[in-house]
Amino acid sequence: MEKNLIPAKAVGLGLRAPHYQDVVQNKPNVPWFEVHSENYFDEHGLNRHFLREIAPHYPLSFHGVGLSLGSCDELSSHHLKQLKALINEFQPELISEHLSWTGVNGQFFNDLLPLPYTEEALNLFCQKVDRVQTELGQKILIENPTAYLQFADSHMKEWEFLNQLQARTGCGLLLDLNNIYVNARNHDDSAATYLESINWSAVEEIHLAGFTVNEYEDGAVLIDTHGSRVHDEVWALYRQATMQTEAPVLIEWDTDIPDFTVLEEEAAKARQIHATIQKVAAWA
Repeated sequence: MEKNLIPAKAVGLGLRAPHYQDVVQNKPNVPWFEVHSENYFDEHGLNRHFLREIAPHYPLSFHGVGLSLGSCDELSSHHLKQLKALINEFQPELISEHLSWTGVNGQFFNDLLPLPYTEEALNLFCQKVDRVQTELGQKILIENPTAYLQFADSHMKEWEFLNQLQARTGCGLLLDLNNIYVNARNHDDSAATYLESINWSAVEEIHLAGFTVNEYEDGAVLIDTHGSRVHDEVWALYRQATMQTEAPVLIEWDTDIPDFTVLEEEAAKARQIHATIQKVAAWA
């Protein structure tokens, strides 16, 4: 399959099973779709069938959740083989994974778990990224995660870790603005400083999503649920980000999935924000 290219700043949508039929039948005017890679590993499965119907009409990004790059375990050769076969068939423009781990000693968890930002963890993560990029024969992007705890041993900020990772491996960065905001609120940190400090020349994709606020006796905790519209505070970060990069943008919605029209409304809002900023810049 020939690779379709994602236009600069194009606002794409996450492709989810409830919308397969709508996309196949109506071919909506969406510039690109992103899928979770592991959902399509079964070459005889229904997900793979629908992806074969949809892929010829849209550029694709493959977003992985299961390589567990931050684990001390060896990378799964079987996982890499399945991922490579998927990539070879569909030729996505972008391939991404997370700055996290999901398993240890052969046991896997249904979550993306944080790692300490230390030199030892950086060395390990660089080795894993190098191997994946060598196996796949192309660059991957690494996404900043949400984390509901911080490690006492961490001696660098997340953006420093990502900047060094990118410099040492040549990988790209996937910047999730919702994750930045959630972490900043939960850990009394600065989202503005994060955006000022990240290496924007390495950012090749942006994610926008919604969060949930859980109230407790000792305060509120923001949870990265990907189950609601993008919040105003995250849109504010997007206004800053869109002035820094030409990277395409994704509306990410994974739980309580709404009608397809709701996703299209969120994408339209992202496009409007970018258009307004362009006009302001032209007048300046």
